[in-house]
Amino acid sequence: MEGNTEHSAAERSRAAREHLATLRDEAWPAAPPSAVDLIHLTLRRSAERTPDDLTHALTLLAEARAEVDGLEAGLLFAARGAGLTWAQIADAMGFRSPQACQQHFTRLTARLP
Repeated sequence: MEGNTEHSAAERSRAAREHLATLRDEAWPAAPPSAVDLIHLTLRRSAERTPDDLTHALTLLAEARAEVDGLEAGLLFAARGAGLTWAQIADAMGFRSPQACQQHFTRLTARLP
């Protein structure tokens, strides 16, 4: 049953992306728009959007969160690779301690695919 749920979620996400991509009011870059891009597009003129548009955008929120999580993890890896300390990273990200930042990083990377 879990496979059907995953397939259903993937199908809803695909349908939402296709639907929201038709709303564009400017040229897209060569790469397909991200879930975050499509949600921004929907919000840009939210007063003009239909309930169907907004429902499709809501469908993409989990995917958008995953995209942002991936970006955050990538930045943290890059920062550590560039020699930044956990204290420096914690300060930049607004954490109260380096340990809190490290714990956040551990939880973040644990939920990535």
